[in-house]
Amino acid sequence: MTRIVPMCSVMLAWTLCSTPVARAQKRPFGFQEMMKVKRVADPQLSPDGQWVAFTATVYDVEANTRNSDIWLIPREGGEARQMTRSPKRDERPRWALDSKRLAFVSTRSGISQIWVLATSGGEAVPVDTQGIEVSGVAWSPDGKNLAFVSEVYPDCPDLACSQKRDKERETSPVKAQVLEKLLFRHWNAWKGGKRSHVFVVPIEGGIPKDLTTGDADAPPFSLGGPDDYAFSPDGKELCFVRNNDQNEALSTNTDLFVVPVDGTRSPRKITFNPGADASPLYSPDGKFIAFRSQARAGYEADRWQLMIYDRTSAAIKSLTETFDRHIEGFQWTPDSKALLLIAGDEARQPVFRVDLSGGPVRKVLDAHTNDDLQVSPDGKQLVFSHQSLSAPAEIYSALADGSQLRALTSMNRELLSQVELKQPESLWYSGAGGSKIQTWIVKPPNFDPAKKYPLLLAIHGGPQGVWGDAMSYRWNAQVFAAQGYVVSMPNPHGSTSFGQQFVDGIRDDWGGKVYEDLMKSVDYAVGLGYVDPNRMAAAGGSFGGYMANWIAGHTDRFRCLISHAGVFNLTSMYGVTEELWFPEWEFKGTPWTNRETYERWSPHAFAKNLKTPMLVIHGELDFRVPIGEGFQLFTYLQRQGVPSTMLYFPDEGHWILKPANSQLWYKTFFEWLQKYLG
Repeated sequence: MTRIVPMCSVMLAWTLCSTPVARAQKRPFGFQEMMKVKRVADPQLSPDGQWVAFTATVYDVEANTRNSDIWLIPREGGEARQMTRSPKRDERPRWALDSKRLAFVSTRSGISQIWVLATSGGEAVPVDTQGIEVSGVAWSPDGKNLAFVSEVYPDCPDLACSQKRDKERETSPVKAQVLEKLLFRHWNAWKGGKRSHVFVVPIEGGIPKDLTTGDADAPPFSLGGPDDYAFSPDGKELCFVRNNDQNEALSTNTDLFVVPVDGTRSPRKITFNPGADASPLYSPDGKFIAFRSQARAGYEADRWQLMIYDRTSAAIKSLTETFDRHIEGFQWTPDSKALLLIAGDEARQPVFRVDLSGGPVRKVLDAHTNDDLQVSPDGKQLVFSHQSLSAPAEIYSALADGSQLRALTSMNRELLSQVELKQPESLWYSGAGGSKIQTWIVKPPNFDPAKKYPLLLAIHGGPQGVWGDAMSYRWNAQVFAAQGYVVSMPNPHGSTSFGQQFVDGIRDDWGGKVYEDLMKSVDYAVGLGYVDPNRMAAAGGSFGGYMANWIAGHTDRFRCLISHAGVFNLTSMYGVTEELWFPEWEFKGTPWTNRETYERWSPHAFAKNLKTPMLVIHGELDFRVPIGEGFQLFTYLQRQGVPSTMLYFPDEGHWILKPANSQLWYKTFFEWLQKYLG
């Protein structure tokens, strides 16, 4: 179906015209279709290996809400059963040892609390945690305790003190804060002097016990990945992650600590690496703790290796020293003799295996993007989430050798039967210095190779990120293509999953090899024969926004540009961002110790060249790339008379997450492209 029909307007981004042809064919995967996807996640295999609990999240654009519920499905497959139906969010199901109960986190009481549900039926019951907000529940293997994370004031002697202080701050007419050190705000929230701590509470409820007291976050802030705390198999010890460095804004130096669950001893530090140590997980036999580790201090994109800590000798060794990929997640085999790994590999995310006794890392399952790995009690079956650029996540299973891959859930079967999702092409071309660069090409519905299509060059963030073979809901290639564009998604220098040297290649070179890689990706796309070189646009978010800003000062080959949360002035960015280790690593110092580098790679230094029409998008609560970067860019464009529009979100951060705001984001995005590409 063509993108433009005479009686339709740009609102084709949201609905199709009602024609007999449209009804007969599958409809394009537009924004409304994307928002109907049930987002399946967090599969949890029961201890007896019979059941898989998982969450499914649905979005309501009109109500501007999202809601998650917990579902259950037999491990061997069958009908999924909805276990919770609260209008509030029910998330993070975790099994009791008896495989008959689930603990989960819910906002159904008005605040985030722990609830327990019998899988045989009946109503969920709350666990008394003295009324504090909780997240990240975990059930101890002995079945006696629940661990959770809550934010408290570290100088308060008890929970009552923290709760009283919260109430006083909430009711006080004075909202001022006295700041005494850096990292006073993070990502999209002000810290307010509070710290994340891990607590334990008996399953029957009571006064929670703080196991990670002190003026430090334990666990530290994370955007995802494995938990940074875990129980020992006997339930008597907890291993957790904490950064004890004085200046957190400059440090990635997290370490592992262990503490008795009964609180009889203070935490004991067990790793001393200058980089990051994270994601502890005890072996089933209790002899080892596996964890992820980065060797270089201050470098958040260093290679994550899989390490083993011997609880008897305190010896530490790497199991993946020669494996040039980032370990994203892992699970022990039940016999404690090997680990199954999740690691990015050339824009996909396969499953690997490594033996504790040594030997090479070997690939077990190589298909699209896999995550949330679970291993059955007999070690014979794997359960995990599985998705691609053309299919949203569902729960899958496979044998331990990767064979007999099959879907356990089909939560989106009806929707997917009605829409057209294009299979992406993974292609390679020659980039800067002759390096081989991978790119995804997604074509529009009813693609005709004899025609010429406008090109949308999508640039990923990070910069140490990747356009992976996975379904995104913030930058969805299928929704882009459904508007009639050929979408090019290259993975230039700095992208992950292509080896650490390739990742490192962007340091002190932000506008160098990456820019060349991107321009050559455009040349390559034009050379495919179906791209119109006179109708091309480039768009990106975060580092991708930076690169859109850089492109604006270095070429006029694009009809228009879109910059979302992009860095414009590297020097001003340094003074207002929160994680200072990031710019100091990327640009080898500060603006006063390495001024030349900051000026060389700053898009604002080339502002006199701005002439390409530009859409600027930014959120007020973005503390990673603060709002001033977007305002500066818009001011420079307006002052020079460059056609430009700014979409400002007062209630969003680095990402646009609220459904109604997301709708406006896509609508404005496509109106801008329509205006300049036709």
